[in-house]
Amino acid sequence: MYDYAIVKQVKRKQKAMTGALRKLMIVFAVIFVLLGIAVSQGFMLPGFLLIVLYFGYDVYSQKEYEYRLESRRLTIDVILGKRYRKTAHILDLTEMEVTAPSRHEAVAKYRKDAGGEKLPKYDYTSYEEDTPYYTMIIMQDRTKIKLLLDLDDEMLQPMKKMYPERVFLM
Repeated sequence: MYDYAIVKQVKRKQKAMTGALRKLMIVFAVIFVLLGIAVSQGFMLPGFLLIVLYFGYDVYSQKEYEYRLESRRLTIDVILGKRYRKTAHILDLTEMEVTAPSRHEAVAKYRKDAGGEKLPKYDYTSYEEDTPYYTMIIMQDRTKIKLLLDLDDEMLQPMKKMYPERVFLM
């Protein structure tokens, strides 16, 4: 078997009011700090707390995902704020039940609106309207889970070659 690694980076689309909320936090923090200097020191604490809140919000509002396919193992990392990386899943693809487009009949019984099997769901998609996403049903630690992934053709083709009866393409 060939040794290879395919890496895909997915950046999650930010929500609509994220930029405005950041600016609003900075404006209020500056106002409170200036009021603390000019009027009363009681305004300083809310100003500094808003600055801390801004930096926390900045980290958790910017999410990226990295999929890494190596031989028969898929690793999913979550990157917060372009600084902090955490491995979310290390999956053995031999335990995969199915990988298919989100509206494919192979994953129909796992959809929320179909009323079928309910599984823990993990969403690692970009939320871009023009990017199709795939649903993967796989066993992890003796628990069946559902993953939503933005897989591209470069990643799907090796998976299709390894497991032709379990991977469905668009």
